[in-house]
Amino acid sequence: MFTRVALFLATNFAVLILAGIVMRVLGVHPQQMSGLLVMAAIFGFGGSLISLLSSKWMAKRATGAHVIAQPRNEAEQWLLLTVQRQAQAAGIGMPEVAIYDAPEINAFATGANRNNALVAVSTGLLRGMNRDEAEAVLAHEVSHVANGDMVTMALLQGVLNTFVIVLARVVGGVIDSYLSGNRESRGPGIAYFFIVMALEVVFGLFATMIAMWFSRRREFRADAGGASLAGRHKMIAALERLGAQQRPSTLPAQVEAFGIAGGIGQGLKKLFLSHPPLEQRIAALRQAQATMV
Repeated sequence: MFTRVALFLATNFAVLILAGIVMRVLGVHPQQMSGLLVMAAIFGFGGSLISLLSSKWMAKRATGAHVIAQPRNEAEQWLLLTVQRQAQAAGIGMPEVAIYDAPEINAFATGANRNNALVAVSTGLLRGMNRDEAEAVLAHEVSHVANGDMVTMALLQGVLNTFVIVLARVVGGVIDSYLSGNRESRGPGIAYFFIVMALEVVFGLFATMIAMWFSRRREFRADAGGASLAGRHKMIAALERLGAQQRPSTLPAQVEAFGIAGGIGQGLKKLFLSHPPLEQRIAALRQAQATMV
């Protein structure tokens, strides 16, 4: 837990320093609309892009994943050969393959480049799945890489962050001007900053809903890719196994959206989940299978 918090704080502190330097070099003044747009883009995309570029390193540190350089046993040999075969079929470079210690059945893929990615599986997956099911999970993660999902999510998050920053300040300025009797010459008052902070929280929630909606749609596509690489019946069997042995994910937030399994929620909480319910994913695969027959 301490390592995850430290990595999160270090990344955001680095983003703030970098954004401040760029803004000073460019002579950006956030009070002006053009300056606001540039500032919002720097802050909005800065964190997303830095997180993307450092995603492999951060994922290894946060999960304690052991990268398989030389297979130590038959299971590790099988993992390497399976990912190699699937990567070739998907037309991507060979990802690094790793194992991390976690009790639940899970796996994830990350990386800024589809030809230089990381695919990692949990020890719980190796214990709880047979080879056919594990093959399907690996195919699902390889499909994430082949689809460029990590880059797409980073760009989407950057766009959403930018809109949140701009919208909060524009709306905050209008509200502050109204409350102060339209006395613009005095400039924004102290209330303006509290209004902006509150609006960023509200708009940020809506932005998260949009990002998670896209993430859920992306999971269906990765399932379809996994079915294509490993076989539809294997992909369905893997998801059924996940449903039978589902536990809360222990993956860090920066890679949780790219795992095979996500969180569980009801009501409004479902809008903030990165993965659709397993029942819907299985039904989508079966419906596609019926359509092909």
